[in-house]
Amino acid sequence: MEVHPLTCTIGAEVRNLDLGVASRDPGLVAEVRAMLLKHKVLFFRRQEITRSEHIAFARHFGDLEDHPVAGSDPENPGLVRIYKTPESRKERYENSWHTDATWRESPPFGCVLRCVECPPVGGDTMWANMAEAYRRLPEDVKNQIANLRARHSIEATFGAAMPIEQRLALKAQYPDAEHPVVRTHPETHEKVLFVNTFTTHFSNFHTADNVRFGQDFTRGSSDLLQYLISQAAIPEYQVRWRWQPNDIAMWDNRSTQHYAVMDYPPCHRKMERAGIVGEATF
Repeated sequence: MEVHPLTCTIGAEVRNLDLGVASRDPGLVAEVRAMLLKHKVLFFRRQEITRSEHIAFARHFGDLEDHPVAGSDPENPGLVRIYKTPESRKERYENSWHTDATWRESPPFGCVLRCVECPPVGGDTMWANMAEAYRRLPEDVKNQIANLRARHSIEATFGAAMPIEQRLALKAQYPDAEHPVVRTHPETHEKVLFVNTFTTHFSNFHTADNVRFGQDFTRGSSDLLQYLISQAAIPEYQVRWRWQPNDIAMWDNRSTQHYAVMDYPPCHRKMERAGIVGEATF
């Protein structure tokens, strides 16, 4: 097994490892977990594995979760099908910087994503290291956000294009979750900037220290939130992957964001994702 870092801050390609074999070998899984914590996203080329092996490998890291909007494979619950066709090009759920499902009280641990079909060019995916993004924030910003918490919403994102009755039913099933703006990673203990496109507002900004008049609340909180969300777009924190069929990417959802570049219509892009249940952020 060879590990080749792809940038100075995030991402590594792992060579000479068959994930089908790893799905049956806890020792190999332990090595992958250690590499994941170090590099935050791992890439594996030419993995001709079955769906059952895909699921079995991911389950070594935890239970799998379905998605309330994206469809799962009928024969393999927990394997979410992200099939993009020319007809679905108006669905803009992926091409923004985000951490998966932070609208859950316990966002995912991570994901194992396999490329089934991809365009000959385009359709890359990018990841950003949000521990590095936090580390390099100005000290005055770190002090300002140290105790802030924020709301994350599925209603305002996946639900936005739904009829109002369906949207409200989605929110009733998945009420807005609240997470710390700065999350401590449960394994590496790094501090991570934990806001993204699912984040709607700070829930405890309106205090005497931050707000003199109403203008301070409206302008101060929204500008600060947008500034924090924009950190994922800094190239020094990123890695970009050009897909080939049967490639697999695995990422730590607790310390990264990602962005699926939608530059490939009228081509198809078909991916299958095993999302792994995570822990509460406290």
